[in-house]
Amino acid sequence: MQRVCFLLKVREDRIAEYRERHAAVWPEMLDALSATGWHNYSLFLRDDGLLVGYLETEDFEAAKAGMEATDVNARWQAEMGEFFEALDGARPDEAMKPLTEVFHLA
Repeated sequence: MQRVCFLLKVREDRIAEYRERHAAVWPEMLDALSATGWHNYSLFLRDDGLLVGYLETEDFEAAKAGMEATDVNARWQAEMGEFFEALDGARPDEAMKPLTEVFHLA
């Protein structure tokens, strides 16, 4: 199982709404994530907007490709894009660059 961690930056003026949106993620989106191999997926948000994402998957590239092929992901990414800083024209899911794991206590 691959462990993936990534960072993004939520705009400080949108943090409250970002939290609200993630308190009620669309059931269709949750189903798509599960169906495409996203497991133990968590998002952590610091008060200054630093977002840390963590997930486990058999194959991160395949899991991303699976989500990219869904209509619900396209709609979700279109709505979520305005919440983030420094995407440089990318969708949030395209801007997720995994961090290098340097330690894991098994």
